[in-house]
Amino acid sequence: MILFINACVRKNSRTKKLADYLLENVKEQVEELRLSDINFPEVDEAFLVKRDALISAGEYDNAVFDLARQFAEADKIVIAAPFWDLSFPSALKEYFEQINVLGVTFGYSAEGIPFGLCKASELYYVTTAGGDFIPEEYGFGYVKALAQSFYGIPDVKLIKAAGLDIYGADEDKILLDCMKEIKPI
Repeated sequence: MILFINACVRKNSRTKKLADYLLENVKEQVEELRLSDINFPEVDEAFLVKRDALISAGEYDNAVFDLARQFAEADKIVIAAPFWDLSFPSALKEYFEQINVLGVTFGYSAEGIPFGLCKASELYYVTTAGGDFIPEEYGFGYVKALAQSFYGIPDVKLIKAAGLDIYGADEDKILLDCMKEIKPI
């Protein structure tokens, strides 16, 4: 199963357009998770106390961990997240706060080194930006670090189209050129 994490908010999202193109011809089942449809619980002290108690008791079948289990069980993951304010939409950060679960998506060695528990072998990060300034260490870099260092997903690929809103830019050509570079999943 391919888990498609859709962090796009706009109806005519260019990022979603690229992600749809990437997923267009896959043979596997695609399960879309629209982050804008999720009412994430507030990660406050009460939430953390509850979650830590469930982890300590090994009660990973609790609904609190549904998103983490879904992520951990996916064969491949596609994240569509536009580049906003040097990062990605806040819903994606909220999502990561929900799936970072010790014992479900990652564990720690005796030396305190994190190791991944996720099944996915590949993660595709799809993004678009109006300008040309999209340093990878912000949005994509954060996701890549989590995927490789915590979740154990070895192959993390970036698909991006930039400069879409620069005066005189041919948005359609930029998107088409990006699509030409996309390799099938």
